[in-house]
Amino acid sequence: MADQDPGNQGNGSGSPEDAPQVATLAQYIKDLSVESPNAPSVFQWSVQPQLDVQFNIQVDRVGDEVHEVGLKVEVAARSDQGVHFLIDLTYGGLFAMRNIPEDAMGPFLLAEAPRLLFPFVRQIIAEASQNMGFPPLLLDPIDFGQAYYSQIEAAQAQAQGVEPNGNGGAIEAPASDAPADE
Repeated sequence: MADQDPGNQGNGSGSPEDAPQVATLAQYIKDLSVESPNAPSVFQWSVQPQLDVQFNIQVDRVGDEVHEVGLKVEVAARSDQGVHFLIDLTYGGLFAMRNIPEDAMGPFLLAEAPRLLFPFVRQIIAEASQNMGFPPLLLDPIDFGQAYYSQIEAAQAQAQGVEPNGNGGAIEAPASDAPADE
């Protein structure tokens, strides 16, 4: 071990300054809207609301090697009696990226970065629903990788004039029929 060349460590891809590097610089709530428009009467309702959960990912370049990833999640809990609550959250992350191949940028920014942000989004939404007087809403995990590749497949199929297989289209979560307290 003592005879190893310190200048030749790593994965063998060259000098350390040429190695791919990714760092999370910051995470933050960019926008948060929480509403219970029918409070206090909503607390008298005995029906379980249906949940609709949608997500969207936005990526902006904010510097030469810095990208902002915004994970927007919209939650609506509704029943025949009306709206129980609405939560609209955009949670941002700043990611520094150096020496990342172009073909790896999309998968990182649209799949891996949202995966890193999601636990924080889940916690904020759970606390927001609880702070409105409802049970904490724990969102199911989202497979951002599958959503990303479904979007790529849909775009390729559309370019070829063919119907895509699977869940093509925008990166959005499917609607959930689970009650709000599950």
